[in-house]
Amino acid sequence: MTKETKKKFWYFLDHLAGDKVVWMILLMLMLLSIVFIFSSSSRLTTENTTRLDIMLDHIKIVGLGLALVIFIYNIKDIEFFRKCSRFGFAISIILLLLLLIIGDEVNGAVRFITIGGFQIHVFEIVKVAMMMYIAWAIDALENNRKLLIEKPAFLKDKLNFLKKPVVRRIIMLYVPFFLTIPLVMHGSNSAALLLSAIMIITIAVGTNEIKRSLILIGILLVIITGAYCIYATTKNTAHPQFERVGTAIGRIFPGTPEKDYKLADNAADKQIALDKLRQPFSAKLAIKQGGLLGKGPGQSTQRYVVPDMSEDYMFSFIIEEYGLLSLFVIMLYLSLLARGTLIIKSCTNNLFAKCAIFGLVLLISGQASLHIAVNMGWILTGQTLPMLSHGSFAFICFSIAFGIILSISRIANRGMAKLSKEAAPIIEPSTNDNISEGLSDLDNFETDGIQTN
Repeated sequence: MTKETKKKFWYFLDHLAGDKVVWMILLMLMLLSIVFIFSSSSRLTTENTTRLDIMLDHIKIVGLGLALVIFIYNIKDIEFFRKCSRFGFAISIILLLLLLIIGDEVNGAVRFITIGGFQIHVFEIVKVAMMMYIAWAIDALENNRKLLIEKPAFLKDKLNFLKKPVVRRIIMLYVPFFLTIPLVMHGSNSAALLLSAIMIITIAVGTNEIKRSLILIGILLVIITGAYCIYATTKNTAHPQFERVGTAIGRIFPGTPEKDYKLADNAADKQIALDKLRQPFSAKLAIKQGGLLGKGPGQSTQRYVVPDMSEDYMFSFIIEEYGLLSLFVIMLYLSLLARGTLIIKSCTNNLFAKCAIFGLVLLISGQASLHIAVNMGWILTGQTLPMLSHGSFAFICFSIAFGIILSISRIANRGMAKLSKEAAPIIEPSTNDNISEGLSDLDNFETDGIQTN
């Protein structure tokens, strides 16, 4: 790199608005994803595609994601995000209902809709959309903003009960929560677990009402317990709709698949138990074989064994090939979490911006934590590693989330700069002038004394 090129690069960074650390985290994740996808995608190849083809396709997705980030980053009005976010719940419900009607079933779960040969992974949209909606709802409750149903004049007198804080909180926060989570659980237990946890934390922090959030958790646990009891009692014959609840409990508390394999009476049961063991065991084996230094780039062997190595077990693959360098990946997500707190502080009195940043940063870092927990064998419900695992639609949705974070940080920085300019100086001009004049007189006095001597 020539000196002139270096100067242009650093000039670009110096004049880049928004949080520069978040920019660096995003660009590092995008570059690392290209390397990791190329090396880990052996089982994704077919007769007509090679790993190079998969990498080139991923580079196109990275380019599209970066273009979306830049486009969203250049939105300079926080009101645009606020107005769009109010429709996040409606968009989520429509997509989740469409998933029930026309969704494609894979391995007993419905996760995506196919339109024109293109797969729309609904849960990835719902995660981002619901976090933005929750941010809008908390801000609307705090500032007593009107609901859409309250705006028509002829309904004004009939809807006075909506003005009660408790009613508004139930309608704007709790109803969307209890409608969204069961629909998500129908297709993905891990997405429901992640989304419910982050929504509850965001509501608790945003509203500063920890006790009410604990009540929300209690109600959710009662519903899940009741559903599981019905499932366990009827053995999933009278109420097959509760099967996903049983699956969720089995994933979070996996039991002992090794014992199930030994006690299996026939080949079919042995194969089922073996399938439960293969992926998590191979992921742990990849971590053990990687050790401190790793096997080196392109030297992974478990990528040929684990079907979802490039998706749900990406972190195990990173450890197998790069060893302790995988800690750098963890540091990127932790740095994002830390920078998120600084961006929140710079948002001053804008509650919507604070909650949006909090929710999105927690979504990205929380999903990364869940992914790592799965790879360590703590639970058996998978989620991809944000921005690094293979998955075009997830990559695009997280790029949108990064774009929103960078745009809000840019708006916040601009607001802080404006406040700094408008703030009164610490020393009044008249006082400053007097001090300057006094110092000048002192200099003249010392000069005259030196000349006299």
